[in-house]
Amino acid sequence: MIAIVDYGMGNLRSVEKGFLKVGVDARIVTDPASIDNAKGVVLPGVGAFIDCIKNLTDMKLTEAIIRAIQKGKPYLGICLGLQVLFTESEEFGVCKGLNVFQGKVVKFPKSELKVPHMGWNTLDMKKRPPVFDGIKDKEYFYFVHSFYVVPADQEIIASTTDYGISFTSMVWKDNVFAMQFHPEKSQELGLKILKGFGEFVKKA
Repeated sequence: MIAIVDYGMGNLRSVEKGFLKVGVDARIVTDPASIDNAKGVVLPGVGAFIDCIKNLTDMKLTEAIIRAIQKGKPYLGICLGLQVLFTESEEFGVCKGLNVFQGKVVKFPKSELKVPHMGWNTLDMKKRPPVFDGIKDKEYFYFVHSFYVVPADQEIIASTTDYGISFTSMVWKDNVFAMQFHPEKSQELGLKILKGFGEFVKKA
Protein backbone atom coordinates (compact mmCIF):
# COMPACT_ATOMS: atom_id res chain seq x y z
CA MET A 1 0.00 0.00 0.00
CA ILE A 2 1.14 3.53 -0.83
CA ALA A 3 0.27 6.21 1.72
CA ILE A 4 -1.00 9.55 0.39
CA VAL A 5 -0.38 11.88 3.32
CA ASP A 6 -3.34 14.07 4.27
CA TYR A 7 -2.23 17.04 6.37
CA GLY A 8 -5.16 19.28 5.48
CA MET A 9 -3.74 20.78 2.27
CA GLY A 10 -3.65 19.56 -1.30
CA ASN A 11 -5.57 17.92 -4.07
CA LEU A 12 -5.67 14.51 -2.41
CA ARG A 13 -8.69 13.04 -4.19
CA SER A 14 -7.24 13.78 -7.61
CA VAL A 15 -3.99 12.07 -6.62
CA GLU A 16 -5.85 9.07 -5.20
CA LYS A 17 -8.07 8.81 -8.30
CA GLY A 18 -4.98 9.00 -10.52
CA PHE A 19 -3.39 6.05 -8.77
CA LEU A 20 -6.64 4.07 -8.86
CA LYS A 21 -6.96 4.74 -12.58
CA VAL A 22 -3.61 3.05 -13.24
CA GLY A 23 -4.31 0.17 -10.85
CA VAL A 24 -2.07 1.23 -7.97
CA ASP A 25 -3.19 0.69 -4.36
CA ALA A 26 -2.80 4.15 -2.80
CA ARG A 27 -4.80 5.34 0.19
CA ILE A 28 -5.20 8.65 1.97
CA VAL A 29 -3.79 8.50 5.52
CA THR A 30 -3.60 10.95 8.40
CA ASP A 31 -1.46 9.23 11.04
CA PRO A 32 2.24 8.34 11.51
CA ALA A 33 1.56 4.59 11.93
CA SER A 34 0.04 4.37 8.45
CA ILE A 35 3.15 6.00 6.99
CA ASP A 36 5.35 3.57 8.91
CA ASN A 37 3.35 0.61 7.56
CA ALA A 38 3.19 1.80 3.96
CA LYS A 39 5.53 0.58 1.21
CA GLY A 40 5.69 4.03 -0.37
CA VAL A 41 4.81 7.60 0.60
CA VAL A 42 3.22 10.38 -1.47
CA LEU A 43 3.17 13.96 -0.17
CA PRO A 44 1.03 16.24 -2.35
CA GLY A 45 0.08 19.81 -1.56
CA VAL A 46 -0.76 23.31 -2.70
CA GLY A 47 -0.63 26.47 -0.62
CA ALA A 48 1.82 28.11 1.76
CA PHE A 49 5.04 26.40 2.88
CA ILE A 50 4.70 27.62 6.48
CA ASP A 51 1.15 26.20 6.79
CA CYS A 52 2.32 22.87 5.39
CA ILE A 53 5.16 22.57 7.91
CA LYS A 54 2.87 23.64 10.78
CA ASN A 55 0.21 21.08 9.86
CA LEU A 56 2.74 18.26 9.41
CA THR A 57 4.28 19.12 12.79
CA ASP A 58 0.96 19.47 14.62
CA MET A 59 -0.20 16.11 13.27
CA LYS A 60 3.15 14.50 14.23
CA LEU A 61 3.75 13.44 10.63
CA THR A 62 7.15 15.09 10.11
CA GLU A 63 9.22 12.42 11.82
CA ALA A 64 7.33 9.60 10.07
CA ILE A 65 8.00 11.12 6.64
CA ILE A 66 11.70 11.65 7.34
CA ARG A 67 11.94 8.15 8.82
CA ALA A 68 10.37 6.63 5.70
CA ILE A 69 12.83 8.45 3.43
CA GLN A 70 15.82 7.47 5.56
CA LYS A 71 14.71 3.83 5.50
CA GLY A 72 14.73 3.93 1.71
CA LYS A 73 10.98 3.84 1.14
CA PRO A 74 9.99 5.33 -2.22
CA TYR A 75 8.81 8.92 -1.78
CA LEU A 76 6.88 11.00 -4.30
CA GLY A 77 6.61 14.72 -3.57
CA ILE A 78 4.21 16.90 -5.54
CA CYS A 79 4.44 20.72 -5.53
CA LEU A 80 4.65 21.55 -1.79
CA GLY A 81 5.74 17.94 -1.32
CA LEU A 82 8.89 18.92 -3.23
CA GLN A 83 9.47 22.27 -1.54
CA VAL A 84 9.24 21.07 2.08
CA LEU A 85 12.12 18.64 1.48
CA PHE A 86 14.53 21.58 1.49
CA THR A 87 16.25 23.47 4.28
CA GLU A 88 14.13 26.60 4.28
CA SER A 89 11.67 28.79 2.39
CA GLU A 90 11.61 32.57 2.11
CA GLU A 91 7.81 32.62 1.80
CA PHE A 92 6.31 34.83 4.58
CA GLY A 93 9.78 35.17 6.12
CA VAL A 94 12.23 32.35 6.64
CA CYS A 95 10.57 29.04 7.51
CA LYS A 96 12.52 25.85 8.16
CA GLY A 97 11.76 22.79 6.06
CA LEU A 98 12.51 19.09 6.53
CA ASN A 99 16.13 19.53 5.37
CA VAL A 100 16.17 16.21 3.52
CA PHE A 101 18.02 18.19 0.85
CA GLN A 102 20.07 21.31 1.45
CA GLY A 103 18.81 24.35 -0.38
CA LYS A 104 16.07 26.95 -0.26
CA VAL A 105 12.70 27.84 -1.73
CA VAL A 106 12.52 31.27 -3.35
CA LYS A 107 9.97 33.41 -5.20
CA PHE A 108 10.08 34.03 -8.92
CA PRO A 109 11.85 37.33 -9.67
CA LYS A 110 9.74 40.25 -10.88
CA SER A 111 9.27 40.21 -14.63
CA GLU A 112 6.60 40.68 -17.29
CA LEU A 113 5.46 37.12 -16.69
CA LYS A 114 2.53 36.49 -14.39
CA VAL A 115 3.09 34.90 -10.98
CA PRO A 116 1.94 32.32 -10.06
CA HIS A 117 3.36 30.33 -12.93
CA MET A 118 0.18 28.54 -13.96
CA GLY A 119 -0.50 26.21 -16.86
CA TRP A 120 1.35 23.85 -19.16
CA ASN A 121 5.12 23.95 -19.57
CA THR A 122 7.89 21.62 -20.69
CA LEU A 123 10.62 19.72 -18.86
CA ASP A 124 14.26 19.84 -19.89
CA MET A 125 15.45 16.46 -18.62
CA LYS A 126 18.88 16.40 -16.94
CA LYS A 127 18.60 12.77 -15.85
CA ARG A 128 15.75 10.33 -16.26
CA PRO A 129 14.30 8.82 -13.08
CA PRO A 130 12.88 5.28 -13.30
CA VAL A 131 9.35 6.61 -12.71
CA PHE A 132 9.65 8.42 -16.07
CA ASP A 133 9.62 5.31 -18.22
CA GLY A 134 8.10 6.10 -21.62
CA ILE A 135 8.19 9.89 -21.17
CA LYS A 136 10.25 11.90 -23.65
CA ASP A 137 12.20 15.13 -23.16
CA LYS A 138 10.33 18.43 -23.66
CA GLU A 139 6.94 16.94 -22.77
CA TYR A 140 4.29 19.24 -21.25
CA PHE A 141 3.13 19.07 -17.62
CA TYR A 142 0.80 21.22 -15.53
CA PHE A 143 2.22 23.78 -13.07
CA VAL A 144 0.76 26.16 -10.51
CA HIS A 145 3.25 27.83 -8.14
CA SER A 146 4.86 31.13 -7.14
CA PHE A 147 8.00 29.67 -5.55
CA TYR A 148 10.65 27.23 -6.74
CA VAL A 149 13.49 25.22 -5.18
CA VAL A 150 17.19 26.04 -5.43
CA PRO A 151 19.10 22.86 -4.50
CA ALA A 152 22.61 23.18 -3.08
CA ASP A 153 23.51 19.89 -4.76
CA GLN A 154 23.13 20.22 -8.53
CA GLU A 155 23.38 16.44 -8.91
CA ILE A 156 19.86 15.89 -7.59
CA ILE A 157 18.26 18.03 -10.34
CA ALA A 158 16.34 15.74 -12.70
CA SER A 159 14.71 18.44 -14.82
CA THR A 160 14.50 22.19 -15.28
CA THR A 161 11.77 24.37 -16.79
CA ASP A 162 11.90 27.82 -18.32
CA TYR A 163 9.61 30.56 -17.06
CA GLY A 164 11.53 33.80 -17.41
CA ILE A 165 14.35 31.92 -15.70
CA SER A 166 15.40 28.29 -15.75
CA PHE A 167 14.22 26.72 -12.48
CA THR A 168 14.40 23.23 -10.98
CA SER A 169 11.16 21.45 -11.78
CA MET A 170 12.07 17.96 -10.51
CA VAL A 171 14.63 16.34 -8.23
CA TRP A 172 15.60 12.72 -7.88
CA LYS A 173 18.00 10.99 -5.53
CA ASP A 174 17.83 7.27 -4.75
CA ASN A 175 14.29 6.62 -3.41
CA VAL A 176 13.14 10.26 -3.52
CA PHE A 177 11.26 11.64 -6.53
CA ALA A 178 9.80 15.12 -6.18
CA MET A 179 8.33 17.48 -8.74
CA GLN A 180 7.06 21.04 -8.88
CA PHE A 181 4.42 20.17 -11.48
CA HIS A 182 1.25 18.18 -10.83
CA PRO A 183 1.18 14.69 -12.38
CA GLU A 184 -2.42 14.24 -11.23
CA LYS A 185 -3.39 17.25 -13.41
CA SER A 186 -1.14 16.35 -16.35
CA GLN A 187 -3.44 13.90 -18.13
CA GLU A 188 -1.94 10.75 -19.69
CA LEU A 189 1.71 11.65 -19.09
CA GLY A 190 0.97 12.38 -15.44
CA LEU A 191 -0.74 9.02 -15.07
CA LYS A 192 2.38 7.38 -16.52
CA ILE A 193 4.41 8.90 -13.67
CA LEU A 194 1.96 7.64 -11.04
CA LYS A 195 2.03 4.19 -12.61
CA GLY A 196 5.83 4.32 -12.78
CA PHE A 197 6.00 5.20 -9.09
CA GLY A 198 3.68 2.29 -8.30
CA GLU A 199 5.99 -0.06 -10.24
CA PHE A 200 9.03 1.33 -8.42
CA VAL A 201 7.34 0.72 -5.06
CA LYS A 202 6.61 -2.89 -6.02
CA LYS A 203 10.27 -3.52 -6.77
CA ALA A 204 11.61 -1.68 -3.71
